[in-house]
Amino acid sequence: MRHRKGFNHLGRKSAHREAMLANMATSLIMHKRITTTLAKAKALRMYVEPLITRSKEDTTHSRRIVFSYLKNKYAVSELFREISPKVAERPGGYTRILKLGHRPGDNAEMCIIELVDYNENMLGTKEEAKAKTTRRSRRGRKKAATTEGAAPAAEVTTEETEVTEETKETEVKGEEAEAAVEEKEAPAKEEKEEKAEEKKEVKAEAKEEPAAEEKKGEAAGEEEKKDEEKK
Repeated sequence: MRHRKGFNHLGRKSAHREAMLANMATSLIMHKRITTTLAKAKALRMYVEPLITRSKEDTTHSRRIVFSYLKNKYAVSELFREISPKVAERPGGYTRILKLGHRPGDNAEMCIIELVDYNENMLGTKEEAKAKTTRRSRRGRKKAATTEGAAPAAEVTTEETEVTEETKETEVKGEEAEAAVEEKEAPAKEEKEEKAEEKKEVKAEAKEEPAAEEKKGEAAGEEEKKDEEKK
C-alpha cells in the first residue's frame, strides 16, 4: 500500500528510482542543464536541491553525505568547488524548469531543468529590470497625483520652446549656408561676365573691320577717278 507516500514513484521500484535520480543529479551538476520529462524533473528538483544546500558548508562530513547520494566523486568535487560559491547567496530555488511541449510518440510532457545561476541570458535581463525599477513610498503617491495635472502642461510648453528654438537654429543655419554659397559663386560670376564682355568686344571689332575696308576701297576708287579726270 502507498498510504501517506506523497511523492511520485515514477513507475519504478525504490532501488531503480534512487539510481536514476542519482544519475540525473550527476548529469545536472556536470552539464548544468538537462532535458527530461516534466515528472522526472520535478522529482529531481526535490532530490538535488537539498544536496546543493548541503554543499554550502564545505566539510568532510558534508562531502560524505553528498557522496552517499551521488556516488560520483567528480560530481561531488564539481558541486563543492564550482557550484557552491555561485549559489552561496541564494536561499533556495537553485533549479529552473522550462517546458518544451509534448514528445512525439508517447505525448509525454518534456522540459529542461537547469541551474539558475548558470543561465547568463536570464540573469542579464533580471539585472537590467532591477536597475530600472525604483521603490516608491505611499506618501509619494499623493504628491505624484497632484503633480500629474501640472506635468503635462509643463511638458507641452517645454516641447513648444524646443521646437521654436530648433526652427530658429535651422533658419540661421540655412541663411549662413546660402551666404557661403553666394561667396563661393561670386568669383565665378565675375569671370563669366568678363568673358561675355570680351566676346561682345571681339564681335564689335569684327563688324567694324569690314566697314573700314569698304570705306578704304571707296576712297581709293574715288582717287583713281580723280587722277584719270586730271589726265
